[in-house]
Amino acid sequence: MLDLVQREFEVNVPLAIAWSHLSAVEKWPTWAKHIKRVELKPKGELTPNTVGSFRLASGVKSDFKMVEINPLRNWKWVGPFLWLVIHYDHRFESVDERRTKLTWLVSAEGIGVAVFGRLFAGIYNRNLDKAIPRLISEMNGLNELEA
Repeated sequence: MLDLVQREFEVNVPLAIAWSHLSAVEKWPTWAKHIKRVELKPKGELTPNTVGSFRLASGVKSDFKMVEINPLRNWKWVGPFLWLVIHYDHRFESVDERRTKLTWLVSAEGIGVAVFGRLFAGIYNRNLDKAIPRLISEMNGLNELEA
């Protein structure tokens, strides 16, 4: 297994709100513009049996299936990329009653992971460079809606 991406950032919302907002995966295109559409089965809330697909702006379809879910702590899903299996871990940690730290870890395994994994990481990192600031802004705006 090769670690490809690690991103840590904080949002100004409590843990439960951060979890609820990010686990609404079908709404990710509002902040992740590289994602055109998300389809989940079953629809709605994430479950241990969730499977889904992202239709990327490039036209590529990316499938995934849930392999672990610990509410308010983390979820992990896996999906293919070329000859690789990509592992995504989404972690949540309360900083205090008003802030949450999010950590995203991406790793890969499979034939050609040293080459194709780095290619995937380069593309993924460029997408995250744009998406994470939009997500932070969107989540921080949730407090304004509650006020």
